[in-house]
Amino acid sequence: MRQWLYCLAVLGLFSVPQAGVAQSATTAGYSRDDVVNFLIEQADLGQSRAVCMGTKSECAAKTKPKGFDMLLTFDLDSARLSEAAQKNLDIISQALIDGRLKAAKFRVEGHTDARGGDKYNMALSTERADAVVSYLEKKQVPADRLQAIGFGKSVPRTSNPFDPENRRVELKLSTE
Repeated sequence: MRQWLYCLAVLGLFSVPQAGVAQSATTAGYSRDDVVNFLIEQADLGQSRAVCMGTKSECAAKTKPKGFDMLLTFDLDSARLSEAAQKNLDIISQALIDGRLKAAKFRVEGHTDARGGDKYNMALSTERADAVVSYLEKKQVPADRLQAIGFGKSVPRTSNPFDPENRRVELKLSTE
């Protein structure tokens, strides 16, 4: 079985609205092609390979993902997708069923901030990932191409464990 290069490219930032944090109610402003092209650039999906000529730090900088963030919001202490989140997932689902990504599988990884206990955060992060997978399946993304997993508060996005940016779901290319 061919192994996919595990891509650290973060496609999604699904954060929970919090007082003092600006949230957009509109879609993210990217297209299906933007998402597809980003994923193709980040993974070995049969394209030609390149060799970096330079120092270790220069090559590492060239291979880091550009970052493709989208804002999908949840209500506080909830795994229910907002209307804006659903609109953004509509675009993502179109990208995931695009023929150029037909061989790719994806991990939908749920995360929380450090508020609450470990057991609660693990359950909430899993519920968030499941909510995204369920929505994507309803939009015709095959279930066998999606894997939901919860990480609770164990993998913060920022150094402040209580930062609302840590409450998110990330979509990554899978190695399985």
